[in-house]
Amino acid sequence: MHEQAPHEHSVHEHSAHNPDLFRRRFWWALALTVPTMYFSDAMQSLLGFKAAEVGVNAYLPAIFGTSIFVFGGWVFVKSGYQEFRAKRPGMMALIALALIVAFVYSLFLTVSTAAKLGFTAMDFWWELAALVTIMLLGHWIEMTAIMKAQNAIGELAHLLPDQAELVVGKKTQLVSASQLEVGNVILVRPGGAIAADGIVVRGEASVNESMVTGESRPVSKAKGDSVFAGTVLASALDSPEGAIRVEVISVGSETTLSHIMRMVSEAQQSQSNAQTLADKTAGWLFYAALVSAALTAAVWSWLDPSNPSFILERVVTVLVIACPHALGLAIPMVNWIASLRAAKDGILLRNKIDFEAAAKVNVVLFDKTGTLTVGDLAVSAVQVADGSIETTNRLVGLAAGLEVESEHAISRAILAEAKRRRIKPIELVDRMSIPGVGVSGRIGGTRILAGGPSLLVRQGISITARNLHWATEQAAAGFSTVYVIVENDLIGMVSLGDQLRDNAVSAVQELKRLRKSVAIVSGDVFEVVQSVAKRLELDTFYAEVLPQRKIELVRELQAKGKVVMMIGDGVNDAPALALADSSIAIGTGTDVAAEAAGILLISGDPMAVPRLIRLAKRSYRKMVQNLWWAAGYNIVAIPLAAGVPMPFGFVLSPALGAVFMSLSTIIVAANAQTLRR
Repeated sequence: MHEQAPHEHSVHEHSAHNPDLFRRRFWWALALTVPTMYFSDAMQSLLGFKAAEVGVNAYLPAIFGTSIFVFGGWVFVKSGYQEFRAKRPGMMALIALALIVAFVYSLFLTVSTAAKLGFTAMDFWWELAALVTIMLLGHWIEMTAIMKAQNAIGELAHLLPDQAELVVGKKTQLVSASQLEVGNVILVRPGGAIAADGIVVRGEASVNESMVTGESRPVSKAKGDSVFAGTVLASALDSPEGAIRVEVISVGSETTLSHIMRMVSEAQQSQSNAQTLADKTAGWLFYAALVSAALTAAVWSWLDPSNPSFILERVVTVLVIACPHALGLAIPMVNWIASLRAAKDGILLRNKIDFEAAAKVNVVLFDKTGTLTVGDLAVSAVQVADGSIETTNRLVGLAAGLEVESEHAISRAILAEAKRRRIKPIELVDRMSIPGVGVSGRIGGTRILAGGPSLLVRQGISITARNLHWATEQAAAGFSTVYVIVENDLIGMVSLGDQLRDNAVSAVQELKRLRKSVAIVSGDVFEVVQSVAKRLELDTFYAEVLPQRKIELVRELQAKGKVVMMIGDGVNDAPALALADSSIAIGTGTDVAAEAAGILLISGDPMAVPRLIRLAKRSYRKMVQNLWWAAGYNIVAIPLAAGVPMPFGFVLSPALGAVFMSLSTIIVAANAQTLRR
């Protein structure tokens, strides 16, 4: 629900305006509103002061007011006309009606006074100026809060390399990726992105596919395995060229990444801006104002037909006072305060629709990698083997010494653990990689090895029941075990895996307390996702889920009437993020996820999710309260403006009506400020 189309019911498309346009016009209008009010006879009478005489005092409010109407208010008049033309009058139509009536009436009175036509009444120049200024402020705030026009599709396209190394005979040549054809063979070196979907035809490699599958660890690829465009070759495991060769099977729009790009686009387009309560209220007020003005004219024409000046003043007062001065700020002000409040918790609100939906969410879907977990391979435990006399620190030092020159994800994790423990890697010589098995080196005349279970088989090393039990427990928890061997003796084991983020458990428990259904949706393997779900005490999880299935899952839940929140950080999450009712991207994730989501967790702290939901609920209550006051005051104001209490000796003057209107605006703004607490 991000970068939605304009309101389906609101064809004025003011949501597409640049916030800078409203900002510039607001400051310009404010600068002219001050002298308009200062030289206004109504304000001088109301506040009891006398404006300085400059020779043309009587015409200055008209000059300033006309300028504000033309350069500041015309954007609302145009939008209101579009609503009226589409027969869907709403906020803009009501604002436009009030602006036009106030302008035409005030201009008529100014000309009448100058020509001494004898038609006397109080003009609305300062009310017109104040109305335009307040509406510009409200729309500036609204546009700043929700118009972050970003291009998620463009971010996805950036994952694809511009060039590829095409194999031609015994040589290679650099060509544009767009020139590749099915059947071509390309050479991909470590650190390089794969330019097209294909099949490995030579070499073995470790490929980072997290942007497509969500897999937290690099995936080993050998001859016959498929690879995807946009994925990155982490390292070549066994290749005389130090790279792999890939036969192209899909190019351009047929690649997996292109399919994801289309899914993001379709998901975004499938969402239209919800019809807000403010627009609905404004639509009702539009008809209420017209009916009230017509009744006012009819009743007073019957009761006092000899006083057309009074009748016209009553009609104009009704139409102007019905204008949503406060209604224009009711929602933007709450969103603005909520945005500031959320920012203090490390939450960036990019889209108001997603934020409003968060108040009604009843299903929360978490991606695993990078969202509930840190997303990087890390050492989870170090265990000295049963019967060994080594210490854990020496065990880590030896393992780090073996991995010191490697760029493999496991190597980086072990070296990071050594650094964390402040252990210097033990210097080894004759370090070498054993493809598909592990690494080896020497210290003095002693051979040191480290690797997975295949290393034990290759070296013919037996393992005690106690050591086997420890390794089995780690595997059940979703962790991999690296065995460290000195000559033919197992001295210890290092467990590695993706770690839970701080507060992940607390966040899930808090969401449960808020009565939200919580589930994990991940592209990672079943055992890993199951172990994470178990640690989080979650019964519901979906493993080995590709982007298309994530979209289907969101749609299935929405079809059941559920309001779905999706939280993720990878490219593979982007389509589901774009489709969900409320979507959150982790700030430490990819730019694509951030662009597809309406809300961004800058800190990456999962506890921000329940805090966001609470804030959304409070904000929604404030919006409803503000709307009731902003529109509800018309229940009293319109009858007063129409002259209903005249038999009791009370007449609402235009000036007092404007004060009443301003008071409503102040109350709405003050109520929004309570969100800061």
